[in-house]
Amino acid sequence: MRPFRALGTAPPAAPAPPKVRHITSWLLQHPDRLDADDQQRLNDVLARCPHLAALAGHVTGFAELLTGRHGERLDAWIDQVEADELPHLRSFTAGLRQDSAAVINGLTLPYSSGAVEGHVNRIKMLKRQMYGRATFDLLRTRVLLAT
Repeated sequence: MRPFRALGTAPPAAPAPPKVRHITSWLLQHPDRLDADDQQRLNDVLARCPHLAALAGHVTGFAELLTGRHGERLDAWIDQVEADELPHLRSFTAGLRQDSAAVINGLTLPYSSGAVEGHVNRIKMLKRQMYGRATFDLLRTRVLLAT
């Protein structure tokens, strides 16, 4: 403290570490969509933590599987993840292996259940709006008239 007393100023403040939600959003975004400042902060964080750098590589690899529909590469990606010391990702890959056929089909085939999920969401919203007001018959009528 003596050198700072001689200067009459406080020591320079250390920069605050980034919040977890910021790091998460940086990892989950495509690197081309990050601005230069966020890209630099992400690179600083990844340089300080090798486990986080490995996680970032696995997240990027899985994103490529999802967006490119490369289900045939899933087993190789799982083997890479299990070679690292990342217990939470190992738990994720164990779940993927349990239902391997469905996951590979989801990553490969062009079919989507989006329309069905939209209808289910709409029916649940109608049901929530009617809570405690009426019977199943009125709910059925509202669902049929809403389409």
